[in-house]
Amino acid sequence: MIVIGVDAHKRTHTLVAVDQVGRKLAERTVRATPDGNADAATWAARWPEVTFAIEDCRHVTRRLEADLLRAGHRVVRVTTQLMSGQRRSGRERGKSDPIDALAVARVALREPDLPVAHLDGPSREVKLLADYRDDLVVQRTRICSQLRWHLHELDPELEIPSRGIRRRRVQDELSQRLADMLGVVAQIARELLERCRQSTVRINQLEGQLRQLVRAMTPQLLDIPGCGVLGAATIIGETAGVHRFRSKAAFARFTGTAPIPVWSGNSSRVRLNRGGNRRMNCALHMIAVTQARGIGPGKAYLDKLMAEGKTRTEAIRLLRRRLSDVVYRTLKAIDASISDTAEQMLVAAA
Repeated sequence: MIVIGVDAHKRTHTLVAVDQVGRKLAERTVRATPDGNADAATWAARWPEVTFAIEDCRHVTRRLEADLLRAGHRVVRVTTQLMSGQRRSGRERGKSDPIDALAVARVALREPDLPVAHLDGPSREVKLLADYRDDLVVQRTRICSQLRWHLHELDPELEIPSRGIRRRRVQDELSQRLADMLGVVAQIARELLERCRQSTVRINQLEGQLRQLVRAMTPQLLDIPGCGVLGAATIIGETAGVHRFRSKAAFARFTGTAPIPVWSGNSSRVRLNRGGNRRMNCALHMIAVTQARGIGPGKAYLDKLMAEGKTRTEAIRLLRRRLSDVVYRTLKAIDASISDTAEQMLVAAA
């Protein structure tokens, strides 16, 4: 088995091939273009069995991953933290593209359970749409904050409900108020109000598009009490295929719901995990908070924990951990169902 470590950049990719014991065999630099990616695949063909290990920089490496996968190569992803730790422990001092690529390759040899790259599917479409919607929400919040200050300057007695500017009725009322006002402040306020209106329309359109995709891909997620369309979209997009996780414990570590052990000697303790995917953690937290209000089985579980002496915060954390397992089982069941359907189609075609 030959492992080729890749240190990727916007203009060039540096490749270093190592053998089974991590000994450097060859090195090559290619351009970060489709032709350069094809050159990398051709260069790797000199060895009969090759695995590419790529530092996980998704926007920089996504095209390279796709081209290598289409060429029939196996590709694994190495996090930057693992690569930098290996580089610091290496015998060669300094930092360069070949040194980084060598460190990536040696991490791939050392770590057997690295995430395996696959060609993009519908889950990436969900992630792109969800991320775009979140960006628009952030921009709209900023616009609303600016608009409120200008409205206060124009009419200090004007009262606008909390989160009211994003409502169509409030937007129409403000538009009528601003129509007859003169001056630069009123002009800017009218422009900000129109931008807010356009952002709201687009955000609602994206939410409708996400609703259609989620219902078509994983309607079972919506059956989990407290899991809405946006939460399900976040789970689908950030998980990017539940097959990447070998167990529910690995999935919990990814979601940041698995506690971190901090014990030594006779004491046995754990602390809160502030790592993991924070978007996934937030989605699970929103489900937990919704269930805590009496929607679903979470309320009874919280009451039980609090009766045992847990604080509400601690109980919510434990509920998040349980919900992580529920989401994992749901995604695994969906994945198994899809696999069975595909197998049945192949048998029928044969």
